[in-house]
Amino acid sequence: MSEKIFLAGATGAIGTVLVPLLVDAGYVVYGSTRQQARAEKLKSLGAIPVVVDVFDAKALAAELMRIAPTAVIHQLTDLPQQLDPQAMAEAGLRNARIRSAGTRNLIAAALAAGATRMIAQSIAWAYANGRQPYVEESALDTNAEGARRVSIDGVVALETQVLQTPGLAGTVLRYGQLYGPGTWNAEAKGVSPVHVDAAAQAALLALQKEAVGIFNIAEDNAEVSSAKARKQLAWDPAFRSQQTTKNGGKS
Repeated sequence: MSEKIFLAGATGAIGTVLVPLLVDAGYVVYGSTRQQARAEKLKSLGAIPVVVDVFDAKALAAELMRIAPTAVIHQLTDLPQQLDPQAMAEAGLRNARIRSAGTRNLIAAALAAGATRMIAQSIAWAYANGRQPYVEESALDTNAEGARRVSIDGVVALETQVLQTPGLAGTVLRYGQLYGPGTWNAEAKGVSPVHVDAAAQAALLALQKEAVGIFNIAEDNAEVSSAKARKQLAWDPAFRSQQTTKNGGKS
């Protein structure tokens, strides 16, 4: 019997790439979305749609207990379509809530359903100023203020829960600035960019290799080191999905 995976945030930029990768690797993928209208898209990608809101703890637990996945992949975000300053400020609060309360609900549901593994999305630009390149052991910027503090607090809440919950083997992928299809940027942008396809591949590899702990996931740059992911996951920042390759590598 094929291993069942619950992918939270399956219709997001990473999730859309990750579903076919998981299916091609032989997993049965249950992909979550909050909107019934997106169910058909998930079916077309090869996933079994699950319409549920991560903030509805009771419904979420019921769905995971019905599915009984062995692992949960947490790719939930709540971001605007455009980089509008006002929209981004509101998104920062929503994302922090997903990372704290949403992660708490997802972990509780996963444990109730008998899942033993969780792989979760974090960010690679949460480090405090210090020696570069930042590695996974570098301190996070917990003394930040304003909107950055809100984001950092959310990151800390997510990572602490994923990595320190008894009975759960947790993996945190600290992604750099995403670019490619479904993201804000067609080309690499930011100090530690990563293509959305390569970001998805990192989640697949973490699952296959049963890796635990924290991994930076970004292309070679002076600020963040992804040497650990290259070595332990055999992660390739140049990876592109079949769909991207068919499009000539264009985003």
